[in-house]
Formats: sequence, structure tokens, C-alpha cells
Amino acid sequence: MKEGSTVQKRIIVGYDGSSWSDDALTWALEEAEHTGEPVELVHADEWPVLAPAASMVPSPDLSPELYVERIIESTLDRAVETARTTHPLVPLTTTTVRAHAATALIDRSRHARLLVLGGRGHSAVAGLFGSVSAAVTAHAHCPVVVIRGAQSATGPVVAGVDDTAAAPAVLVFAAEQATMLKAPLHVIHAWPPVTGIWAETPMATWTITAQEREPFDTEVTVIRDTFPNLRIEAEAVVEHPAAALTRASDGAQLLVVGSRGRGAVRGLLLGSVSQHLLRHSACPVAVVHDSLAMS
Repeated sequence: MKEGSTVQKRIIVGYDGSSWSDDALTWALEEAEHTGEPVELVHADEWPVLAPAASMVPSPDLSPELYVERIIESTLDRAVETARTTHPLVPLTTTTVRAHAATALIDRSRHARLLVLGGRGHSAVAGLFGSVSAAVTAHAHCPVVVIRGAQSATGPVVAGVDDTAAAPAVLVFAAEQATMLKAPLHVIHAWPPVTGIWAETPMATWTITAQEREPFDTEVTVIRDTFPNLRIEAEAVVEHPAAALTRASDGAQLLVVGSRGRGAVRGLLLGSVSQHLLRHSACPVAVVHDSLAMS
């Protein structure tokens, strides 16, 4: 973390009352029990956004705005009651923000160590699969964990890295998670195979040279030195990264990857591999930004 940083050590959960957000809350509470950090439930009240269209729909006895507020309050109260029963020692607060779900969560992530989302949700303005998750993972100011699939109780933490600036941050985050979970760390660097007209030429060796592998080996060595008690397996393969990491996610506790988004259209540049994993991983996925490599 940069000196003078104002980031608070908290875990934020995007919560909308769906079963997916319940899973996200459970994961965050387990994380908080290990770290001692407080958890904040953030609910995006999108009614002000939808109000113009909703004005054409017959309203209940209460004013629409008050009706929505009471539903949100009831939803959060139930979540807090359950959390305090299952994890009584974890400090838990709730926040309601009047904004699009993605906008609200991205803004709150400025004050978080970690943000946790369900793989799907009930956002009224985010009907397409994964649209909120994709936007938040691309724009968030902290690592984002998207809960999907099944989390193994005994499997490894898997880190998928490449030769970009995000790799060091991905490895540190994954190593910290593996240490906390007392799990081994499985690091994978996948080089896409040669395809098309070059597939039948001498260029398609299906091997990785020592020179190609050297930066990867150096990064793994740094992690081994930093976490000497952590069991680490490093694997370099010739396979499409999306396929290799999807396969490795089966039986893993967590899959950690990087995001290379940039600039005003960053949400469109999360990366095809990360986007694929957010839809097809067999376990929860953590997305760590390259900007965190310098923090």
C-alpha cells in the first residue's frame, strides 16, 4: 500500500437479497473471521434511476419510493440477523446507495481492501448475465472476488499469470489467500499455442524455451522467498489460458487472475480470459488489477 493511503481495511459485499449475494456474504464473513476486518453490506437503490419508467405502472398503497425503501430495509435486516447468528464476532454494517449497482460498488471500493459479489444478482438495470460483475471487476479500486461454482474445502488456490504488469499483484494476493487458508498455491502461466497457417510449421514447437520461461520463474522465486512456508507448484503450459485456468479451477478454493483494463473504456477491456472465467470457472474468481502491483 502506498504511504499515506486512506484505504480502510474492510470487506464490502454487493448485496441485493438474491441467493447469489447470500453466497457472497457467507464468503466475505469467512474471510473476515480470518482477517479481523469489518464487513459492509452495500445495497444499490436503483429506484431513482427507474422512477420515470415506473411511473406508468400502478403503484402500491405506499408511495413507490417508500415501498422500495421498506423492502430494502427488510432485506438488509434479515441478512444482518443471519450473519450475526452464524458469525457473531464479525463487525457488520449496512449502506444503501441511490445509484446503479455497478456505479455504487465501484465508488465504495475506494474504501475497501476487498469487494465480494455474487455471480448473478437482481439488479433491475443489469439484466444481462454478469454485466454488473464485469463492470465492477474492470473498474474497482481493490481486488474483486466473484462467487460462483463450488469452493473446495481442501483444494489449492490457483493463480493465473502472464507477462503483464498485473502478475506480481496477482501472485501476492494469491499467496496471501493460500497462506490464510493453509492451502497450497498452484501458479499457472499458459502460452497460447500457434494456430492458423503457422500451426504446421516449425514455429509450432509446443514447447516453452528457457528464455520465454525466465520471467515467470523469476516471479515464482520471489514469491517462494516471500512466503517460505507456502507450498507452491509452478506450471508452464502451451494451452489457451482460458482453457487451462478453467480446467484448474475444478477443485480449487479460489482462482486469482489479473485485469489489464485501461482508460475511459476500461470496462470493455477486462480481457477475454477474465471474462471467460467469470462465466465458466468452477470456483470463486478473484480479479486483481495491474495498478495494485505498484501499491
